[in-house]
Amino acid sequence: MARTEIRVSGFGGQGVILCGYLIGKSAALKAGKQATLNQSFGPEARGSACSAQVIVSDEKILYPYLTQPDILICMSQEAYAKFEPELKKDGLLLVDEDLVKDAKSRDKIKLYKIPATRFAEEIGRKIVLNIVMLGFFTAVSGLLDKEAVRSTVETSVPKGTEELNLKAFEKGFAYGSELLKSAPTAGKKKKAAVPA
Repeated sequence: MARTEIRVSGFGGQGVILCGYLIGKSAALKAGKQATLNQSFGPEARGSACSAQVIVSDEKILYPYLTQPDILICMSQEAYAKFEPELKKDGLLLVDEDLVKDAKSRDKIKLYKIPATRFAEEIGRKIVLNIVMLGFFTAVSGLLDKEAVRSTVETSVPKGTEELNLKAFEKGFAYGSELLKSAPTAGKKKKAAVPA
């Protein structure tokens, strides 16, 4: 991996920026890589469009802005509509299937869906949707080591919420791992198993 560009997108209040921050922090402090983070959100903040742009690299990052994302995480329909056209033709697209209803693959893009909002609600707090997505990203992308990201979550979330956030991370990671195990091989399509 020379340079991987990642966009985490959704709307304000979903923890989009925190998700991007945790990816960058895991890469820089736990994996010994270089990382940058830029963020943008609408003037309304909560409820408006929001995105975090993360670059992870083995070498010095001389230009800290995305040129064309390798990985796109979408946690809202608006984010998908706005940012999907920017994704590389052989990129990785991760979506919350509860909130992004019409996600499609194109070119050689690999599309993975997770019912992240539903999982977060089942865990007990919808607000951990971002951590479910982080776990899912960690499993599906293979970019960062699971324990590195898990440790970053544990030490970065507010005191008293560690257990809840780690449960959310594990749920997303387990779902992503199961999807990879049941992914189509040699051109054959198989339905993904849903982990318990």
